Amino acid sequence: MKWVYLVAGIAFYVKMLVVPNPGVELPDFSIVETIVQETGIPNAVSGIILRNRLYDTIFEVVVFTIAIMGARFLLANDKPLTLIYQFNDQPSIVLARLGATISALVSIELAIRGHLSPGGGFAAGVAGGTAIGLIAITSPSEWMQGIYQRWNAAAWEKISVLVFIVLSVITLTGLELPHGELGALFSGGMIPLLNILVAIKVALGSWAVILVFIRYRGLL
Repeated sequence: MKWVYLVAGIAFYVKMLVVPNPGVELPDFSIVETIVQETGIPNAVSGIILRNRLYDTIFEVVVFTIAIMGARFLLANDKPLTLIYQFNDQPSIVLARLGATISALVSIELAIRGHLSPGGGFAAGVAGGTAIGLIAITSPSEWMQGIYQRWNAAAWEKISVLVFIVLSVITLTGLELPHGELGALFSGGMIPLLNILVAIKVALGSWAVILVFIRYRGLL
């Protein structure tokens, strides 16, 4: 059967070289401009993710939630480490906390203005998780765990997911907030709210995963 695969591969290669690709006739209007007009925000990517393909985004958030639950479940029966090494030298601590401050500020900016400029909820959540990770590698794990429990981060993570799903279902039914003025901070209907909820979810979920892995695996 190897010669069959070889002939098929050669034939496919010749087809790509000889047969021209069929041309696609696009309409006169720009797809990007249409999305911007329909969503009321200049960031067309956020418009696609949180409006045109909102159904997919809902399940992306759900999959991320399941991944966090899976990490906790798989490590639940493991024995926590008795000794966790941290970065103790002062230059590393200063640089890590400086980076955490910058990442936190970027996270807030991306969450609030992600519908106006490159960015959005997922990018903001990743920046927030990076800030938490930089603090975690230079701070005692018990202190990080205490803050996580004191502020009920796990509960807020679940609440953000539920509110995101509810607002997404409302949007999918056709009900939307006023789009406002294009380019203004309060514009785009539900999209800014969904961005902020995704950012909270991803950042708090990353915090939970970081705590679990540090507790059972140390600094990887």
